Order: sequence, then C-alpha cells, then structure tokens
Amino acid sequence: MEQQKIAKQMVEFGQATFNNAFNANTLFQEQFEHVANTVLDQATWIPAEGRKIIDSWAATAKTGRDNLKKYMDDSYKHAQNIFAG
Repeated sequence: MEQQKIAKQMVEFGQATFNNAFNANTLFQEQFEHVANTVLDQATWIPAEGRKIIDSWAATAKTGRDNLKKYMDDSYKHAQNIFAG
C-alpha cells in the first residue's frame, strides 16, 4: 500500500514539474511572439508573404504546444487512475 502511495506522489510531482516548466515555456514563447510582432510591424521591408509564413509558424507552435499539454494531461490523468486503486 505504501508503494502505491509513493508512486502516486511521484506522478503528482512529475505533473507539477511538467506544468511549471510548460507554463514558463509558454510565457517565454508568448513574450518572444510579442517582441517578434513588434519588430515585424516596424520592418516595412519584409514582404507580406514573409509575414504570413512567420504568423503560420507561430500558429503551428501554439497548436503543437496545446497538443503537447493535452497529451501530457491525459497521460498524467491515466497514471493517476492507475495508482488510485
């Protein structure tokens, strides 16, 4: 019984660690996107096609980040269910 409790705590610790790292990464990406948009707004020499590519890249990064979070949350939920008894 004690081993199951320890395993559950390990899963919870892993989830908390992932969430903290994920949130820090999200803040970093959002700040970078804000700075990049400010620079791109001032760089009138960049063609519209280039701006579309950069916007597409940012949207793809957000989608990937959101998918990773969903997959990890589902995995941690599944692991917690296993150790819940």
